[in-house]
Amino acid sequence: MNQAPRHYDKHLDFSDRQVLVVGGSSGIGNGIAQAFRSQGAAVEVWGTRSSASDYEGEEGSSLEGLSYRCVDLSLPESDSKRADLSLQAHRRLDVLVLCQGIVRYQRAEFEMPGFREVIEVNLMSLMRCASASFEALRQARGSLIVVSSTAAFHATRGNPAYAASKAGAVGLVRTLAQAWASEGVRVNGIAPGFVDTKLTKVTTANPKRLAAALERIPAQRLGQPEDMAGAALFLASPLAAYIYGQTLVVDGGLLL
Repeated sequence: MNQAPRHYDKHLDFSDRQVLVVGGSSGIGNGIAQAFRSQGAAVEVWGTRSSASDYEGEEGSSLEGLSYRCVDLSLPESDSKRADLSLQAHRRLDVLVLCQGIVRYQRAEFEMPGFREVIEVNLMSLMRCASASFEALRQARGSLIVVSSTAAFHATRGNPAYAASKAGAVGLVRTLAQAWASEGVRVNGIAPGFVDTKLTKVTTANPKRLAAALERIPAQRLGQPEDMAGAALFLASPLAAYIYGQTLVVDGGLLL
């Protein structure tokens, strides 16, 4: 007996959903934030600048239709209580996307101040945000998505803190997913490959480095924030209702 085809588009409708994208002021996070907005969600983004107007005209940053809050997660936990308070103030939170991240070049991560700075933002703040948002996500039977990197799966020359923090993020996704599944919270992740953002300008602005990078990508192009946005919409939707603790690699085949 033939069954009527399922209509999957309704599962990507986020109308009346509350979404927070930490690190959503630019780059991958901004692409994800705008994707949820386009699907009907009310979206708040966090960034490090004083106001949304500070991002006007910046490439890869569009805050149109988004609410904005300045929260600096580079500060140690004792100096960053407002992040916890901001999360706990959410009366409802259906989807939390943690996309904050920094990298330090010129071997700065081999020195402990640089190493700590990167770990604080890329790993420590993930757990701080996840813990503070748990109750709101539990009440909404919501979804937590952690954006890490393919750097979690290979050595990253010159950036030990970046690689370690991203590997830690993948492990955190697995562990939180197991811990919170019975509470109705789904936890998953996205591991972007080489994405064209301001974080990768050190390569994309150098023709030789860019050519070498493209040579390693089977898809023969850089990723775009929109590529990561599609994965985020899927993971937060009912289409992924039976997916827990997975980090989806979105890299154009780079790791192959």
